[in-house]
Amino acid sequence: MRNPLNPAQLNAALENVHRAGMPGLFAEVRDGEQIWRGAAGVADVSTGRPVTADMRHRVGSVTKTFTAAAVLQQAERGELGLDAPIGRFLPRLVPGARGDAITVRMLINHTSGLAEYLPHAYPSLKAFPVLADTGPQSLDDHRLTRFHSTELIEMGVTAPAVGTPGGTPGVYSNTNYLLLGELLGKVTGTTAERCITRNVIERAGLQDTEFPTGPYVDGPHSQLYEAWFGMIDPPRDYSVFDMSWVGPSASLISTVADINSFYGMLLAGEIVNPSSLAHMRRTVPVISQEGRTIDYGLGLHPMESPGQGVFWGHGGTVWGGGTLSMTRADGKRQMTVAVNLQRWNRLDSSGVPQPHPIDEALAALHHVAMYG
Repeated sequence: MRNPLNPAQLNAALENVHRAGMPGLFAEVRDGEQIWRGAAGVADVSTGRPVTADMRHRVGSVTKTFTAAAVLQQAERGELGLDAPIGRFLPRLVPGARGDAITVRMLINHTSGLAEYLPHAYPSLKAFPVLADTGPQSLDDHRLTRFHSTELIEMGVTAPAVGTPGGTPGVYSNTNYLLLGELLGKVTGTTAERCITRNVIERAGLQDTEFPTGPYVDGPHSQLYEAWFGMIDPPRDYSVFDMSWVGPSASLISTVADINSFYGMLLAGEIVNPSSLAHMRRTVPVISQEGRTIDYGLGLHPMESPGQGVFWGHGGTVWGGGTLSMTRADGKRQMTVAVNLQRWNRLDSSGVPQPHPIDEALAALHHVAMYG
């Protein structure tokens, strides 16, 4: 059953998220040829500058779909095999038996067993995502730190393994995608960022999507407010931040319109071929950074609703910013939402995030956007 877009409902749902405590958010929803864009709240809490739907935004791990697509393109060209061991390409980064056992596919779908480097790069986050003993100090310490991906990869590779190669459930880890970035560099002779820009971003004709070259977001954008589970009160602006801590895993800057265009083209077989797209949609259980078990493919994960079909896409967070993008399997209905506050849930005494009105309001927005 087709539910055409209802702009009044969408605007009201967006405003409700702002009223629930989100400083600002903006979104684009598409239904066939019909496109709605909306924004609510402020981009700067000190000046009252409003958010607008065309703002550029740090989209976090939505970047992973771009990186996965670039790797699959290289597989299509015969430059690598999805089931080839990563040690064949990067023996110094993943040496010995592990390099022989971990395949390219295991990196893309998070079943490598490699640990997350983040708590080692940001020591105050040491308990993340188990939050009983965590703190935000490292965010300020490393605001302008320039990391090299190989030092971050080493942290993840030398940390205790979180699983056996190929075992399920997998465990979501940015270490996997930094390795994929190094793999792209190895097989293309350029940087992962240049490879993804040329073969994915430019191929899709995305005019407002790019990897940052410094700590700033170029063009009109919102401030990004991090609450770190109520420990930063009032929330602090982290829109200026060196994103080398995630690189080709989560550093992309884009717009809600560009992200919808990208996923629409990807799921139509215009970025990778139909065989690669079938690989991307083959899922395994993976434990997310929030500790939930999700189905995860190759840089894509599905969201299902009875009677409404399957939506494919990805979410992403950075310090202060969040994005969620979902596209129905037939490509006809799409939603991308960007928010400028993160980790708004306070923790209880055992470190468990508590419900917040924003959660319910966002869920209602997603429902109206995707199902009408």
